Amino acid sequence: MVTSDQRRRQLAREKYARQQQRREENRRKAKRRNTVIAASLAVVLAAGGAVYASVALTDGSSKGSDAAAGDTPTTPAPSESESKSAEPKLTVDAKATYAMALKTNEGDITITMEAAKTPHTVNSFKHLADKKYFDGTKCHRLTTQGIYVLQCGDPKGDGTGGPGYTIPDENLGALGKAGADGTVTFPAGTVAMANTGQPGSGGSQFFLVYKDTKLPPTYTPFGKIDAAGLEAVQDVAKAGVEGGATDGAPKKPVTIEKATVAKK
Repeated sequence: MVTSDQRRRQLAREKYARQQQRREENRRKAKRRNTVIAASLAVVLAAGGAVYASVALTDGSSKGSDAAAGDTPTTPAPSESESKSAEPKLTVDAKATYAMALKTNEGDITITMEAAKTPHTVNSFKHLADKKYFDGTKCHRLTTQGIYVLQCGDPKGDGTGGPGYTIPDENLGALGKAGADGTVTFPAGTVAMANTGQPGSGGSQFFLVYKDTKLPPTYTPFGKIDAAGLEAVQDVAKAGVEGGATDGAPKKPVTIEKATVAKK
């Protein structure tokens, strides 16, 4: 016969067993929930990365053109604080021709700029060069398909940097009227401003065209590369992009060791 004390102990054991079972069930449920959350977060992060890549490499101006998707020299939109910063006061001689000399680890590049055609752009580059803004910066992007450019001018070296102000578009009609595909030809040797895809959004990033390239006429063409400089950029392009890609960091790293701008 089971005594009352034995019955109490049995009930206590059964209660303890039920509690342990519930704890184990709750632990398994929590583990499953955390696994689902982690998986969902991974999907969201992956999607976010894809969206960022799309924003960083494409813009609306490529619609209707024959440039491959993602083949546009763009920069991220400036932050609210950056967009409120004022561009430097115009101090260049608007009638003069200036030379921007880029001393790089892959050879010297000289860019001729006419202030009469692009006064704001030339003034900005002189302002930044005088402050040694470009010294020690990398040319972060080489594109070898669709468009043929080497993009430089970002102090961060990853395509996200800028000077904290924007400058207006200039000289957009210099390369002629857009064709039926919405593009004009940027001849090899042209230097133009990268932008976010929005008007008046240029900062410090620019691109060097090493082979004739078709793009919408929404990028300020402000300079011409000298023969030796163009050859240096073409040599970088021949080496290709890291990892065998067609768009990304050049396989031959290019660093602007020193940049100066002076009147010719």
